[in-house]
Amino acid sequence: MSADVDIDFADRKQILDLIKHVPARQENNNEVRRHNSGVFVTDIPVDPINNCSAIDYREAETRGYFKIDFLNQSVYELVKDQDHYDRMLAKEANWNLLLDRSFCERVVHIGNYADLVENMQPNSIERMAAFIAVIRPGKAYLQRCDWDTVFATVWDGDDSRGFVFKKSHSISYAKLVALHINLLEEAG
Repeated sequence: MSADVDIDFADRKQILDLIKHVPARQENNNEVRRHNSGVFVTDIPVDPINNCSAIDYREAETRGYFKIDFLNQSVYELVKDQDHYDRMLAKEANWNLLLDRSFCERVVHIGNYADLVENMQPNSIERMAAFIAVIRPGKAYLQRCDWDTVFATVWDGDDSRGFVFKKSHSISYAKLVALHINLLEEAG
């Protein structure tokens, strides 16, 4: 099984307080730490010393365990209600606002990349998704390339140069960026 499920929350602690879960384990160079966002909501062996699963999340997946990432996204704190969310998500983002460095620096996922945003000028969900993919190590060689070059290989799954984002994640994050642009523009 190779599933990757992320669920966004304004405050992940609120949901985690309500459900039985075990934080996922990450092992790197014989060091053990709790995964930043991953949890198991099914029975899995527990390491009581590190307060996480006893099996690294990658190995756990090969054994049939299913990790879910519960992510904090402060963007949702700006949403007033479901109708507001629906309207802001459906509205086309004013991508030109990203060319204002001070505005861009406030936008989730891309704020640290204002120079690259200015250079590449993503102006649609599709291009923002690709932009989000090229700020990951495995596709960083595509930074500052023209869009045809980017789209030729950005979704090919080649992770030989480092961590890459799946297209589905990139699109979801791009929609969150667009939502955040709309919410920040509305807030003035």
